[in-house]
Amino acid sequence: MHRPDSLAAQLFLLAYDTDKNRLVSRSELGYALRAAALADLVLAGHLVDDGGKAAPAGAAPRLDPVLDLVLAEITGTSPRSWRRWVSRHAGHMVPVVRDQLAGDEVIKVEPHRVLGLFPAHRITLRRPQEVNRLAADVRRIIRGAGPASRVDARLGALCALAGTAELRTVLSRSERRQYRARLADLSRPVEPVVTALRKAIQAQRAAVASGG
Repeated sequence: MHRPDSLAAQLFLLAYDTDKNRLVSRSELGYALRAAALADLVLAGHLVDDGGKAAPAGAAPRLDPVLDLVLAEITGTSPRSWRRWVSRHAGHMVPVVRDQLAGDEVIKVEPHRVLGLFPAHRITLRRPQEVNRLAADVRRIIRGAGPASRVDARLGALCALAGTAELRTVLSRSERRQYRARLADLSRPVEPVVTALRKAIQAQRAAVASGG
């Protein structure tokens, strides 16, 4: 399996539990994938932080379909907060990234019905060992003792996003506490995005808890 280039695609794969053959954190994964796309655009120089808002920077070349979609949304309207862009259309991101990975033959997607009634999709990794290797690379960076500034910025962002999204396929709750400072260091190149993701997830959980 060729490892996908985009952070959103890589984060999707990290959210796949290779033991149980299913995605974890389904209700919050869309926020994480939106944040991953924003982080990619920041690291590529297409977005910058302007007083807490996402602002386009320079020309907008053709990227991949997911990044093109997110960048077009931002360039087509007035500046808005990072959290706004993390939350906008978050529910659509899982199927968009899923279908992209299926088209690239990284995963196999089969329609089925839960309890024989409710339509759903069964996702299968074509090469689960490659996904396990990706997760191992992320854990190695998070647990590493070397300066975060020497870590590839995109890999560091992936680590920070996985930690902020609390993907248990990558780190346990105790490990997230243990490596909190390390994750914060790794997030620095995309800190506004990671902060927005954290706030979006907190708000979503609060809404669920209150029945809203």
